[in-house]
Amino acid sequence: MPEQDGSDVALSSSLLVEDQLCFALYAASRSVTTVYRPMLDRIGLTYPQYLVMLVLWQHGPRPIKDISGALQLDYGTLTPLLKRLEALGYLKRQRRADDERTVMVNLTESGEGLRSEATGVPTEISQALGLSTADTATLQDLLRRVTANTTEYARRAAGKRA
Repeated sequence: MPEQDGSDVALSSSLLVEDQLCFALYAASRSVTTVYRPMLDRIGLTYPQYLVMLVLWQHGPRPIKDISGALQLDYGTLTPLLKRLEALGYLKRQRRADDERTVMVNLTESGEGLRSEATGVPTEISQALGLSTADTATLQDLLRRVTANTTEYARRAAGKRA
């Protein structure tokens, strides 16, 4: 990621809530998550559980560490999600025989079957967003850049404090 000199960064000293980018992101996130709720209720998942299932449907069996990294969730947040999904019968957690420190997460047959029930969710969300394919791609790109930039900024700031 190129170092920014600040010459092309949008700056504002406004303290109006409607001018805060963080508020726009927060409000959009809450709104989108609210749209997900009834769709996911139909298949018996919460939004964070759905994200875990997406990772497993996409990549198959994964170490908890990989799921944590993919979803940017710490172990304290992820472990209860995995336990609940295991209690629902959608996955199994098992220590690797060759490295007992690593816990693998595998979908059960029921967890694999849930995938077909979830296939309509992305389309329904796209309809709710009301964005063109190009606008959706632009938004995803911008949000990924925001995440990468702020993660790097926080990392550098933490390094300066250490």
